[in-house]
Amino acid sequence: MLIKDGLQNAPQLLTARLIVRMADYRDASEIARYYCENRAFLQPFEPTRPEAFFTEGFWRSQIEYNLIEFNHDHSLRLFVFEQTSPKTVIGVINFTQFSRDPFHACVLGYSLAEAKQGQGYMFEALSVAIHSIFGDFNFHRVMANYMPRNQRSGNLLRKLGFTVEGYARDYLLINNCWEDHILTSLTNPNWISDRP
Repeated sequence: MLIKDGLQNAPQLLTARLIVRMADYRDASEIARYYCENRAFLQPFEPTRPEAFFTEGFWRSQIEYNLIEFNHDHSLRLFVFEQTSPKTVIGVINFTQFSRDPFHACVLGYSLAEAKQGQGYMFEALSVAIHSIFGDFNFHRVMANYMPRNQRSGNLLRKLGFTVEGYARDYLLINNCWEDHILTSLTNPNWISDRP
């Protein structure tokens, strides 16, 4: 279900257990807490982060930047909250590198709090977020890539219907090391051309 926030016209998605939405300035300290608490857990799977990344000040400016990018059709950066605790960030979903005609594609990245692993939260959140990126934003392709050793992520993408399309050596600089990635994508069977 897509709900529009009247102030920012930013999507808010609801599932049985979750709220998936863009952040506003009131979420800055909570996002910083999420990244601080999960720093060691996420470090092997993410780029090296500067110390400022873990501060409320960084996230205040980043939230504004995220909104500008969204308003210019460049990205959609979402945060995941449990409905029973709607101010506590438990995950992140980013659709970035928006490319329109003729590609109509974007890149998906995500993370989930260590304490919330194994409960189906990311499958639930991604299911509704991908439905929105296909339906409300009319993308034809979502690409998601994962390191071969990250089988949890690979299994999640398979469960969501992503297809393996290739293997890229030294693809991304992750935690100060060039990492191979398995390349996957999911295409939108209901994509609608905006041309007559």
